[in-house]
Amino acid sequence: MSSCSGIKPHDDSNTSLGYLGREATQWRDTINKSYTRADKKDTTILFGGMTILQDKLVMSALQSLGENYVALPNPDFESFRKGKAFGNRGQCNPTYFTVGNLVKYLQNLQKETGMSSEEIVQKYLYVTAGGCGPCRFGMYITEYRKSLKDAGFEGFRIMSFQHNEGIFQAKNDEESMNFSPTFFMTLIKSVIIGDIINLLTYKMRPYEIEKGSTDEAVEKCYEILRDAFMQKKNLVLAMWQCRKVLEKVKLDRLQPKAKVMVMGEFWAAMTEGDGNYNLHKFLEAEGAECIPQPIMSRLMLSIWEAEYAAGKVEDLEDGEMKSIDFSNVKTKVMMKLAKAAVKTYFTLYAKSAGLHDYEIPNIEELSKLSKLYYPLDAEGGEGHLEVAHLLESVKHNLSHLVISVKPFGCMPSSAVSDGIQSLVTSHYPSANFLSIETSGEGAANFYSRVQMALFKAKQSAKEEFEALEIPEDIPDKVHNYLYQPKGEMAGSAAQLLISIQHRGL
Repeated sequence: MSSCSGIKPHDDSNTSLGYLGREATQWRDTINKSYTRADKKDTTILFGGMTILQDKLVMSALQSLGENYVALPNPDFESFRKGKAFGNRGQCNPTYFTVGNLVKYLQNLQKETGMSSEEIVQKYLYVTAGGCGPCRFGMYITEYRKSLKDAGFEGFRIMSFQHNEGIFQAKNDEESMNFSPTFFMTLIKSVIIGDIINLLTYKMRPYEIEKGSTDEAVEKCYEILRDAFMQKKNLVLAMWQCRKVLEKVKLDRLQPKAKVMVMGEFWAAMTEGDGNYNLHKFLEAEGAECIPQPIMSRLMLSIWEAEYAAGKVEDLEDGEMKSIDFSNVKTKVMMKLAKAAVKTYFTLYAKSAGLHDYEIPNIEELSKLSKLYYPLDAEGGEGHLEVAHLLESVKHNLSHLVISVKPFGCMPSSAVSDGIQSLVTSHYPSANFLSIETSGEGAANFYSRVQMALFKAKQSAKEEFEALEIPEDIPDKVHNYLYQPKGEMAGSAAQLLISIQHRGL
């Protein structure tokens, strides 16, 4: 195989110009999948890319299966620079941050332990989700291999499971990882639990009386859940114990704060760090309450897409055919069972933790809401969800501001969804919508645009709150996170006032 000799080699000083004058040659992907069950005891499996809490929970959950999974640190700007240095030009932020984060981790590991590149390649591998689509997501794994080779870790193993192929991806081959149903069910449980704790965190943290108390409570919850996974204890009971910890956080919930729905490209909207300029923390510091998009929404979208595709196959079949496509019937049955399982686990864990007012995303209803604007056959990215979330927010008054954040030039989000959003906002002039891109640089401009949109949202929150009468006696229980009223107002403080008036608390 030819390798690209026109690439700058890794050098600790970062000043070597030895690559100048060399003839550039075409780089070709070389795939190394030499992982056997016999390697299990000596191999560390790296992964990452979700929220900080979920990465830690997934690590504990998968370690309970008997393999040494280790979550990478949260990607930062140094990760971005590593990704730019060793990756191809024209990639998007998620690629640069996640690829560079792995390179940074391995380089730091080499410095700290003194291991050679060959030892690291032999003792470590990285596992991630793969797939296809209309964007650069399908090229991620190739980007990992190219960047690792150029960083001095040629032959480093990148293993993947397909994000849209369900839980039955296990291989009987001794030369591959066994992505069994047990693996996926354990993974899904930890992700759902992480979603629930994250949703509660964003509901509580903006109103905490003692700064940092919510994060301290969440860290205690993580320790409880880690112990439950590792010792295979009852997870429902563990979530109940978390509830007791979170109840102790003192809140002042009668503060009018702008409620901001954060959505957009999956990774950019989910990550909690430099990948989106710490958007959630910035919004909270500016006096807002965030509505994050849980990973479960993307999971439910994948199930819906499989069901929708199966339905299209049925429509294409000849109506006079007597035979039944049992493979298609099996697919539809499996999708229904998957939805039922996810909803059951979520409900059990959410009720135990005290998350009562959150409804599992109904992707079918969201598709009906958006299909007048968004062609449902257009796959890739978040599909119809971005358009649906804006429509949902406006029609049901869920937030004062909707922010769609995405990497610069993200085709599904920027070119497709944003183009349609202009039509939506023309039909709903009251919608406060901001589409904003990240490029790894330009944080000042990013924050400036967010602040301008947030100013209007904060005014709306203040006006709806001040239009209500504040009772003389405020029951203490309204400040406990377990009291979760719903109302016609978007703001949490306004909803509390209305519930006090209506219920005579």
